Amino acid sequence: MSKKKVLYYLNQFFGQIGGEDQAHIPPQIKEEAVGPGTAIVGQIADAAELVATFICGDNYFNENRDAVVKELEAAYEKYQPDLVIAGPAFNAGRYGVACAGVAKFFNEKGVPVVSGMYEENPGLEEARAAAYVVSTGDSAGTMRKAIPPMVKLCQKLLKGETPKPLEDDYFAQGKRLTILVEKDGSERAMEMLLKRLKGEEFTTELPMPVFDVVEPAAAIADLSKATIALVTSGGIVPQGNPDHIQSASAQMWGKYDVSELKELKGTYCTIHGGYDPVYANEWADRVAPLDELKKLEAAGKIGSVYKYFYTTTGTGTSVANSEKFGREIGAELKEAGVDGVILTST
Repeated sequence: MSKKKVLYYLNQFFGQIGGEDQAHIPPQIKEEAVGPGTAIVGQIADAAELVATFICGDNYFNENRDAVVKELEAAYEKYQPDLVIAGPAFNAGRYGVACAGVAKFFNEKGVPVVSGMYEENPGLEEARAAAYVVSTGDSAGTMRKAIPPMVKLCQKLLKGETPKPLEDDYFAQGKRLTILVEKDGSERAMEMLLKRLKGEEFTTELPMPVFDVVEPAAAIADLSKATIALVTSGGIVPQGNPDHIQSASAQMWGKYDVSELKELKGTYCTIHGGYDPVYANEWADRVAPLDELKKLEAAGKIGSVYKYFYTTTGTGTSVANSEKFGREIGAELKEAGVDGVILTST
């Protein structure tokens, strides 16, 4: 019996081409195992063979999606893979988003995809709907732990078996499947209820999401004496983006002195990769309204506008980084005695 065919997707780093300096490289094909593909494909060699490794720079993939899709189409037509493996991407945001794009493409072709990501990877939500994404650590240092569950999933899929999230350690895909069970819903619900009443352990069939709750601060008693700061996740930066803040999956935030400005228009622009930049570039205050705050200051409606403006990019930025930025910026504003913040998004 002939072996199944596997196509592997890697970014420039795991494809052993280079680091951030090679993130711009267009797609290239190597008909051999590279990087993590060597370990994973080697463990499923009895059932499958690697036909090609598809490598693409993270920046190129996310900035030239249509061109990459054409290359994926060509690879699909040439190799006709039975299984695609992408990653693992860990917590690398742009890599995760690229893996999600690969998963979406091949899922639409009816080809199963296996990947691996950290729970806060920006690409996870898109990827989990189209691929079997195992839970990994947040860095490549956890590669050895990531490989076994990916191999297990590959083996099941190659055998034509149906994986299960809890059994195979991958993120639930949010799909409702019709299955036959011995007990109907009322019986199962009653059994869970009795276990709960008795303090016994049970597993719900419908896990509910858990959200953070942030208690709002007390209202500002007198705005006419308050110092108000302006913060945005809309990617508004000085022309030329001097601090090189990322257009997506931000790794940093910027801080700029606007004490001598009446508006951002003309000297600021957007580098945000998640919306049409035309109107923001024409008038940056449409996203971060320094002009209106300055008018309120002049009219005595607020005491003053804080001299520093804070900015980052929200699109694709991990929850962990978002929380980190918030804590860092918040600590500075609190220490400076700022009374309130206007926080804008897109």
